[in-house]
Amino acid sequence: QVQLVESGGGLVQAGGSLRLSCAASGRTFSSYAMGWFRQAPGKEREFVAAISWSGGVTYYADSVKGRFTISRGNAKNPVSLQMNSLKPEDTAVYYCAVRRAVDLSRDRRGYDYWGQGTQVTVSS
Repeated sequence: QVQLVESGGGLVQAGGSLRLSCAASGRTFSSYAMGWFRQAPGKEREFVAAISWSGGVTYYADSVKGRFTISRGNAKNPVSLQMNSLKPEDTAVYYCAVRRAVDLSRDRRGYDYWGQGTQVTVSS
């Protein structure tokens, strides 16, 4: 049974930093692309960042480019998201996701496995 569990969320002041991690079990995802998405109250789930299986290619949403960094890890924690210079508009539930393909996608419909999410709240 595939399971993804996000951690590292919390409450932080604007300008602060958080690091999100994604723990995986049930199978390994070293050959697949992975991504982070977020969903704010009343809004659709939106793309944040994606990374190739090798870590050599990354995509970012324009709203987080230069502030967030996605990186690959080991089999148990295959992906993380370093978030710096946080803004109140970054407040959302953040989800990690696995895409059973080697190419990247910004479309949430292109992802096959999802975690339950971790809340990030940025106060002004």
